[in-house]
Amino acid sequence: MFRLCAGLNRSIVFLGMSLSILLADGAVDALEVGDKAPPFELAGSDGRIHRLAEYLSNGGLVIAWYPRAFTAGCTLECKSLAEDGDLIRAYGVPVVMASVDPLSENERFARETGADFPILSDSSKAIARAYGVLHQERFALRTNFFLASDGSIVAIDRNVNPATAAADIARKLGELGFERAATGNEATPQGN
Repeated sequence: MFRLCAGLNRSIVFLGMSLSILLADGAVDALEVGDKAPPFELAGSDGRIHRLAEYLSNGGLVIAWYPRAFTAGCTLECKSLAEDGDLIRAYGVPVVMASVDPLSENERFARETGADFPILSDSSKAIARAYGVLHQERFALRTNFFLASDGSIVAIDRNVNPATAAADIARKLGELGFERAATGNEATPQGN
């Protein structure tokens, strides 16, 4: 009996260590559809402090996490959102990009890519960690979170195509039942 318990204890310890490694590596997703989005208060490239609660009171939000400013994929994604952002704005749902880059880097990135939306800086990495997108404590995984006005996560896209990011987000908003906003006012998923 003692041998069985000792073997079981070793297995449990090994399992716990394996889970810890997976969590630290970002291989296990912390958030799922239906979960409440973790609140945030982050500085944006537009000189403002952005709070999740303010976005939710206006109807919802899309948060587009990206790995690093000025890398090829991230530049493509940012330019897609800047150039084709009207597709998203048609739903009245704001989009922000977010990374763990320093604010000064995100400000420069926004200027150079023509971003007409805020790029949020999570240099402490606490919010990226809370959203389950922090990879090896170095950068955020490219992931889009679609949030309803009640703060619930209604969709997560972990397979973002940087070149078609804006069109893909707009299509997803339509699939989720967000109504097209004729006047740019708030939009919410149908049934919420």
